[in-house]
Amino acid sequence: MTLDLAPLWLTARLAATTTVILLILGVPLAAWIAHSRSRLRPLVETLVAMPLVLPPSVLGFYLLWAFSPGNAVGAWLENVLGVRLVFSFAGLVVGSVLFSLPFMVQPIRAALAGLPANLIDVSLTLGKSRFHTLLHVELPCVKPALVAGTVMAFAHTVGEFGLVLMLGGNIPGVTRVASIAIYTEVEALNYPAAHAYAAILCGFAFAVVFAVHWLQRRAVRA
Repeated sequence: MTLDLAPLWLTARLAATTTVILLILGVPLAAWIAHSRSRLRPLVETLVAMPLVLPPSVLGFYLLWAFSPGNAVGAWLENVLGVRLVFSFAGLVVGSVLFSLPFMVQPIRAALAGLPANLIDVSLTLGKSRFHTLLHVELPCVKPALVAGTVMAFAHTVGEFGLVLMLGGNIPGVTRVASIAIYTEVEALNYPAAHAYAAILCGFAFAVVFAVHWLQRRAVRA
């Protein structure tokens, strides 16, 4: 049996791209939620946390509906920006960022909210900017949460199924990630290939959980 490695490479690419974007967007968002007194904070917190309880197929369906060329948003993206998000890798990235956002934001937000207020006040009093304070004062103090959020966001993206199938379909080399490949092989009664993909993902899951605990212990000691 020759195993097609394309779904595995596509999964790794999707997870890596999603995680980088989540680091760029999620860390500032977590800091804003942790420190903001805005009336919009409860609304933003609720929206960020919704993927934790929302079925992936529901989010996938609404993204498919919104980004469809037959819809105003999808038509504008395709006609004005030349971007097609349905049944494309770019669409999977957008969906994965939204779906994995709470796994990045929640642990970092909780850790930042638990820092002593005077730690931030001292930095600001010394004339440092809010961004400098976040980057050089707060984040070094919450390394375990940052590591956990990064690894869990990556792992969660690897395990996506319903959202990927709904928004991206099952296009070889484009949207057929490992979880979709398992489904495809089972449908085709090709159980040896399905076992191979599943075993690789099981090994990855074990490695992720082990790495999270090991990195958190190491960050605490540092």
